[in-house]
Amino acid sequence: MPRPRARILAARFAAVLTLATLAAGPVAAQESEAQAIQQDPGKAPAAPPADPATLRICASEKQPPLSMRDGSGLENRVAVAVAEAMGKKPVFVWLPKPAIYLVRDGLEKRTCDVVVGLDSDDPRVLTTKPYYRSGYVFITRADKDLDVKSWSDPRLKTLDHMVVPFGSPGEAMLKDIGRYEEDMAYLYSLVNFRSPRNQYTQIDPARIVSEVANDKADVGVAFGPDVARYVKDSPTPLRMTLVPADTVGSDGRKVPQVFDQSMGVRKDDEALRKALDAGIEKARPAIAAILKQDGVPVVASN
Repeated sequence: MPRPRARILAARFAAVLTLATLAAGPVAAQESEAQAIQQDPGKAPAAPPADPATLRICASEKQPPLSMRDGSGLENRVAVAVAEAMGKKPVFVWLPKPAIYLVRDGLEKRTCDVVVGLDSDDPRVLTTKPYYRSGYVFITRADKDLDVKSWSDPRLKTLDHMVVPFGSPGEAMLKDIGRYEEDMAYLYSLVNFRSPRNQYTQIDPARIVSEVANDKADVGVAFGPDVARYVKDSPTPLRMTLVPADTVGSDGRKVPQVFDQSMGVRKDDEALRKALDAGIEKARPAIAAILKQDGVPVVASN
C-alpha cells in the first residue's frame, strides 16, 4: 500500500488517485472478514482498541489498485491472507490520505499496527521478510512493433511521447537518455500542470496505462504492481516487459528497478514482526494466488 518506497530514486513517493474501473476482487469476502473503521472524511481514523485477536492494518483509501475502501486492493487482500494465517481477524484502519502518510499518521500515532507494501529496507520501521519481489515495467501496445526491453533501445530517443511517474527510476532514465525536456510539458499536462515540487502530485497509474492504450504515448514505464491490473483489463491488448534489474545510467551508476516488498511495524514491536513473518510464510500460496489474479510480474528473490 504505502508509498514511499525506495524503488523511486531510492526513496519513491507514489500514491495514486484514480476513477478507473477496477477489476472485480473478492469484495464480499473481504467485507465479511475485515472490519472497517469509520471516520469523517479528512479526519484522523478512530483507533480501535488493541486486541490480541485482531490485526489492526493501516490502509489508505486513496491508493488504487493496491488499497481501496471496498477491500479489493491487492495489498488489502494480502493483508487479510496474512492475518488469517496468523489466526487473527483483520481490522482495516482507513486513512483518507495517500498511502505515503500511513507510517506518520497511522503507525506512529498507534491507531494501527502494521503497514503493508513497504520496501524491505524502509528505515522508518521494522520490516518483515519480503512477501514478494517485483519491478518496473515497460508498457507498449501489442499491435505495435515496439517490444522495448531496455533503456538502451535507441528507439526510445525518437518516440513521440513516453509516460513515467514523477520521481521514479523511469523519470531518471528519461532524463538520462536526453528526452525529458521533450516530454515534460506532456507529463505535467496529465496532472493539470500541478507541480510535485509544491504539493503532493503523482500521475495516476491507470492514466499511464490508458495513455499507451489510446495511442497518446508510445511507451509507459511504471512499477509492475501499480499497473498490472489495468494492463490485464485493458480492452486494447498491451504487453508488459520487466525493465532489466542491471539498468545503468550514462554515468555507469546502477539505477535500481527491482524491489522486495515487506510489511512494516513500529521499531519497538519486534514481537509483531516475528508473528507477521510466520504468517507470511504460512500465507505464501494465498499471496501467490492474489498476485497472479492481478497479473503482477514477480521476480525471483536473490
